[in-house]
Amino acid sequence: AVCVCLLEEFLSRCGLAAGSESQCAVEMTALWCYRALSQCLICQWGLRHGEGVRGQPCPCLSCAGRHSCSLSPFVLALQIRVDGPTNSALEYEIVQVVDTGPILRDMAFSMDHEHLYIMSEKQVSLPVPVESCGQYKTCSTCLGSGDPHCGWCVLHNTCTRKERCERSSEPRRFASEMKQCVRLTVHPNNISVSQYNVLVSRSDPHLHSVSSFQGSLKRSHPHCQYYVPGDHHIVQLQLKSKETGMTFASTSFVFYNCSVHNSCLSCVESPYRCHWCKYRHVCTHDPRSCSFQEGRVKLPEDCPQLLQADKILVPVEVIKPITLKAKNLPQPQSGQRGYECILTIQGNEQRVPALRFNSSSVQCQNTSYSYEGMEINSLPVELTVVWNGNFNIDNPAQNKVHLYKCGAMRDSCGLCLKADPDFECGWCEGQNQCTLKHHCPTQENQWLELSGTKGKCTNPRITDIIPVTGPREGGTKVTIRGENLGLEFRDIASHVKVAGVEFGHVLDCETMCSVTPLLPPLSSAGGVRAPRKPEIECTLTLSDLKPKRGPVSGGTQVTITGTNLNAGSNVVVTFGRQPCLFYRRSTKHIVCNTTASDDGFDKVKVSVRVDKAKIHQELQFEYMEDPTILRIEPEWSIISGNTPIAVWGTHLDLIQNPQIRAKHGGKEHVNICEVQNATEMTCQAPALPVDPNHQSELTERPEEFGFILDNVQSLLILNKTNFTYYPNPVFEAFNPSGILELKPGTPIILKGKNLIPPVTGGNAKLNYTVLIGEKPCVVTVSDVQLLCESPNLIGRHKVMARVGGLEFSPGMVYISPDSPLSLPAIVSIAVAGGLLIIFIVAVLIAYKRKSRESDLTLKRLQMQMDNLESRVALECKEAFAELQTDIHELTSDLDGAGIPFLDYRTYTMRVLFPGIEDHPVLRDLERVEKGLKLFAQLINNKVFLLSFIRTLESQRSFSMRDRGNVASLIMTVLQSKLEYATDVLKQLLADLIDKNLESKNHPKLLLRRTESVAEKMLTNWFTFLLYKFLKECAGEPLFSLFCAIKQQMEKGPIDSITGEARYSLSEDKLIRQQIDYKTLVLSCVNPDNVNSPEIPVKILNCDTITQVKEKILDAIFKNVPCSHRPKAADMDLEWRQVSGARMILQDEDITTKIENDWKRLNTLAHYQVPDGSVVALVSKQVTAYNAVNNSTVSRTSASKYENMIRYTGSPDSLRSRTPMITPDLESGVKMWHLVKNHEHGDQKEGDRGSKMVSEIYLTRLLATKGTLQKFVDDLFETIFSTAHRGSALPLAIKYMFDFLDEQADKHNIHDPHVRHTWKSNCLPLRFWVNMIKNPQFVFDIHKNSITDACLSVVAQTFMDSCSTSEHRLGKDSPSNKLLYAKDIPSYKNWVERYYSDIGKMPAISDQDMNAYLAEQSRMHMNEFNTMSALSEIYSYVGKYSEEILGALDQDDQAGKQKLAYKLEQVITLMSIDS
Repeated sequence: AVCVCLLEEFLSRCGLAAGSESQCAVEMTALWCYRALSQCLICQWGLRHGEGVRGQPCPCLSCAGRHSCSLSPFVLALQIRVDGPTNSALEYEIVQVVDTGPILRDMAFSMDHEHLYIMSEKQVSLPVPVESCGQYKTCSTCLGSGDPHCGWCVLHNTCTRKERCERSSEPRRFASEMKQCVRLTVHPNNISVSQYNVLVSRSDPHLHSVSSFQGSLKRSHPHCQYYVPGDHHIVQLQLKSKETGMTFASTSFVFYNCSVHNSCLSCVESPYRCHWCKYRHVCTHDPRSCSFQEGRVKLPEDCPQLLQADKILVPVEVIKPITLKAKNLPQPQSGQRGYECILTIQGNEQRVPALRFNSSSVQCQNTSYSYEGMEINSLPVELTVVWNGNFNIDNPAQNKVHLYKCGAMRDSCGLCLKADPDFECGWCEGQNQCTLKHHCPTQENQWLELSGTKGKCTNPRITDIIPVTGPREGGTKVTIRGENLGLEFRDIASHVKVAGVEFGHVLDCETMCSVTPLLPPLSSAGGVRAPRKPEIECTLTLSDLKPKRGPVSGGTQVTITGTNLNAGSNVVVTFGRQPCLFYRRSTKHIVCNTTASDDGFDKVKVSVRVDKAKIHQELQFEYMEDPTILRIEPEWSIISGNTPIAVWGTHLDLIQNPQIRAKHGGKEHVNICEVQNATEMTCQAPALPVDPNHQSELTERPEEFGFILDNVQSLLILNKTNFTYYPNPVFEAFNPSGILELKPGTPIILKGKNLIPPVTGGNAKLNYTVLIGEKPCVVTVSDVQLLCESPNLIGRHKVMARVGGLEFSPGMVYISPDSPLSLPAIVSIAVAGGLLIIFIVAVLIAYKRKSRESDLTLKRLQMQMDNLESRVALECKEAFAELQTDIHELTSDLDGAGIPFLDYRTYTMRVLFPGIEDHPVLRDLERVEKGLKLFAQLINNKVFLLSFIRTLESQRSFSMRDRGNVASLIMTVLQSKLEYATDVLKQLLADLIDKNLESKNHPKLLLRRTESVAEKMLTNWFTFLLYKFLKECAGEPLFSLFCAIKQQMEKGPIDSITGEARYSLSEDKLIRQQIDYKTLVLSCVNPDNVNSPEIPVKILNCDTITQVKEKILDAIFKNVPCSHRPKAADMDLEWRQVSGARMILQDEDITTKIENDWKRLNTLAHYQVPDGSVVALVSKQVTAYNAVNNSTVSRTSASKYENMIRYTGSPDSLRSRTPMITPDLESGVKMWHLVKNHEHGDQKEGDRGSKMVSEIYLTRLLATKGTLQKFVDDLFETIFSTAHRGSALPLAIKYMFDFLDEQADKHNIHDPHVRHTWKSNCLPLRFWVNMIKNPQFVFDIHKNSITDACLSVVAQTFMDSCSTSEHRLGKDSPSNKLLYAKDIPSYKNWVERYYSDIGKMPAISDQDMNAYLAEQSRMHMNEFNTMSALSEIYSYVGKYSEEILGALDQDDQAGKQKLAYKLEQVITLMSIDS
């Protein structure tokens, strides 16, 4: 009825004819107006009936004809259900779709009717989903939302549309009403931990066809108990579907433990079924275990317990019993001990025998008690009653025994008589102490007690009077302290006199009295006399105050000087009408703090009152404008603070003690400032209150930052500053021993990080102080190291680095003297040298005439040696300088635009079938034969597949390449069934291990090489399952390493012919000559947009034209994957000169230089291209580009060279090799770029000097290794970490390592080195080494030969790190082994820790692993064409059909399944189809 009314109202407002409801359903405008109007009318109806919110407009329609219906003023799409459960409209969701303006009627569905496009006058919204069921995570929220599209898919435990829920048409699989939600109840819902087999029943009316109704909770061993912290532990009892593998219902289940309760009350008051066994003193869930029927306790009132007792007072050293009331006290049985009282006195336990009178009374026997010390007059003591040794009686009233000493802290009669009357203490005059009556002599005149007739103490005494002076006007409050001055107020009321004059008013007889104005001097008039004579009459004067001005907000500490300013008891200082808060005073000073002025900026009078006297003196204080802060510099510091900050502002000199503050995490730190003048002050940055153990590498901003300037509140928080805190510098220790040995004059290098804060603008500086012993040194700072020029010292000294509020010592430095030899050794060497010189002189004299020519030869050799020495020194100096280069330049050049990961299919194809771009498994068959489908069934039979693989491996003609191909094809077919593939793989690996051990091979050789199908399948298995780990975790450091190597190589010359480079990790690829070059920055025109700004590109003037083009392409298309970039061979490099002329540059043209049959490739230096030139990449030209230019291009030679370059740089080459120097067949010349290949005989024989100098360039390997060290460490650390960069360890690694451990246990192999080697051969050798050497398998990149050589060195280091054998290195060892010799022990520790951490992780069940494998199969179900792969596998069946059939005939299991017959059917069908 409501809908009909709404529709009629809508039709009339929108101008539609009656009875046109069908038109409304068709036209979008009518549908929208109907929905929006219904919301409007519902809102208006609510306002009329008082249910709406007054003052808020309803979302009503403004209609001017049916073509201009819009919703105003809201910009929200209201999703309204008009067939709601109460036959009324129901708004179930509000979605914001546009920014401003009303929503128009023009809406449209997407092609799949999953989204709706909505428009306003100026905006088209993003696609609005018709439903958002996925936002609801529970059945109740899903169905309670009211969204008509959504329902609960029970076994998938998700909110979705009905058509998206599998088998939703079947009963109870899809819930559309709240009552259909699965609710699980369990009976019983809790059990004791000591029950090991309990029948559990659960009920839910909606699970009849889903699951059974009963189950049991069992433990494998009835004597093992489930550990429960506390008396209970709540677990989730879940129902998981075998069909989906998902939990779809759960409820709480409680395990409780009665035995943790050790008292009756805590046991029976437990909410669980716990009973107390009175005579066994235990809490149990089974009352049948109690010894006697009457010993079972279930109710608190039946528990043995002590009742509330009056205060139990026991004087020390007095023998006295303690009687306690109780109830339900058990009678000890035969063999049980009686009762005892336990008093814990100052940590010492005192046991006293006790007597049980009956069930309601117990008495601790006569005993005396004592405690140490006279500073405690009453000591509460814990009281515990036990029986049978340690059976406690509950003490719910917390009864305690109070031990007391009368004489403690009661040294006078007055204090003694004021003690608690229940203590029965009194003053014994004969002993002059406070004690009990029976401890005092019997004479009555010596005993005073409060209740006795002699209840007043004699010998009163005054000890002090404060103050001793006061103003003449009076009003001074005097404090009189003494002994025995009375017990009550009335004792001395009206009896306090000074000079015979009674005090005007007595406030307290023992503490304070008020003095009236008195003129005569004080004199004693009997009674209690004062110890000193007060001076009542004195004159108070004021002379000056400092400072004389302060901020209007107050807070200035003012010192007023004068005389007798300590007189009287009360001081009041006012500045005008504002009080000055009293701080302290002395005879000549009064110090107070000003408060804020209500009268603004002005000079005010200073008034001082002491008691009733007002001091008259004309003193003035000036309130001035509050200080302001205009600028601070710098606006950053480090976490520890204490860096200098300059502050500029106004009126800063008004502040006495300025401070700077920072608040973070609810904690505040302050630091001091020093005022320079009225406009400047310097501050030390406050530390940021951050836990030093939890500092991040990110910048921090304080929650509040400002200044404490007296009482100026406006500057406590500065809103206009963006003060930033950067991470503290971190230094590394010198080495594990902490001692660095140096020669005199050698600089000291302190390594670390965050040494220069990354402040925007790059002008950040920290003031470092480095002390060598007590002497400072000159410091040079970079981002990762401090270079300290050591002072002129020798010996051992401590190194201390200071910055901000930090101090760090990296260790000790030992500077050895220049001459480490002892005096006898020096003398021996000198004598030997002298004898050698004499011998040489004698030989020269003897052969002088006959060896004149030899003498000349000797001089010539000496000159050569001097030249050689100079060249060696120059190269070593250059290598050292390169080693100290800051790698910040390299890391800052790495682009962070994203990593070009290959898609899953391309990645797996490059690993499984390397070098084959268009493999048959990626193509569809023209037709699928029936025999092929039958063959697929056989492949999915484990018996057949194992027999098939074993038979192929037994054939001699089945090559290593065939083994790898078959393994890859099988894994391709089984991609959709990884559970089955894993089962087959485990069986093959188990067979391989058995075979390896039976053949008496060393166990460490297992999985070393790919000699079987199983080993290649293992590689492919990891390839499938570690793709996600590569993308999310390990891919980033691997890509960073590749980019770092590429950029570092390109920083120096690279020979385009031989592939050698100035910077390299490989000795074979190192240029061993001095190459002169310069870095140029060329401006390149963007070929995609010539109007865009020119792109600067760093180029070397020794680069060939092809190398220049490749670097330009890298700069322009740095964010584009390699396969989507233009090829350098398809582009020409055009030099646009300043004169306007344009020239095409090529590697070879008519200007190419030829010398002695050697033709050198053209470089930028050849063309004399200057720095800053403009170049452009243009499409390849058929003819010469510029006819004006005299030079023409030799296309023939260029094309030949391009073909050679294209071959050498192929990204698909499995192993990049050094390009061959092939002579030009037409001319017979040989090509060269930077160095000539001396294998052609150009090197002169006997030129040993050139060979020796070339070895000096090996130091560049160290420089390159040091630069790339961080990237290698990051990659190794990521691979050898169980949880790194937020990514958990892949399940496949843990599962396979556990399998290898199981096989080792099965064969009794307990050698840890063998297990370590198996795991290393399984994962690092088979998978990670392949990824490191071939990053093009993972990323869309181009890998050249020099990068490949460097990656091979890293991969070799990776392999050495996984080895357990010790590598003994010497001078003849390969350079790549020596390069990382010091790092490999650390890497080995990482590997051992990695394997150990994996071993400690909980094992993965087969069920969890199968669920994971099923998910992986589902994600990549259709990546490959299974039938095409089967066709490739069948080719091996055709080749070895007789052998395979024979093996199947001999296999018993195959015979039972008639697999040979089925294979014959396949062969017959395939032959017919073919």
